[in-house]
Amino acid sequence: MKRGEKAVLALIGVVLVVGVIRSMLHVEGKHDRDIPFYTTATGDVAIKGMDIYNHNGCKECHSLWTMKDILESVPAPMLDGIGSLRSETWLYDYLSSPNPQAVLPSRLKREYRMPSYLSIPEGDRHILAQYLASLKVKDWYLDQTKKSEYEKLTGKVYPQ
Repeated sequence: MKRGEKAVLALIGVVLVVGVIRSMLHVEGKHDRDIPFYTTATGDVAIKGMDIYNHNGCKECHSLWTMKDILESVPAPMLDGIGSLRSETWLYDYLSSPNPQAVLPSRLKREYRMPSYLSIPEGDRHILAQYLASLKVKDWYLDQTKKSEYEKLTGKVYPQ
């Protein structure tokens, strides 16, 4: 190994060590290490809800538990915490609407807009709405979630 290569490797090592030490010492607040998303769903509702979510291809546009199909780039809202923003009744009505854009207008291209789920069984829509309503976000994170959803859906700056 040449002398220059050793110097480069040593520099990389020093940068890594400094980065690790800095990340161990870095504390901005008590919430930095908390996961802000949680669910209040029972095990049965969570399993059925995720089955319906997966079967209907929701993950092609939406992320849930921060997991999204990385090959898709549709700017649809993430569903983590959606239950803190919308009620089960609102979600059921939205999923049951023949035209979801009449309930919540979308700026997305037509092929990326939320489809109607009126064609899936009513019981499945109820379970999906119940599951989505159970997806909560901790209070300290809610303001940022509201701001993000508003700006994504309207293209406007969130009013303070």
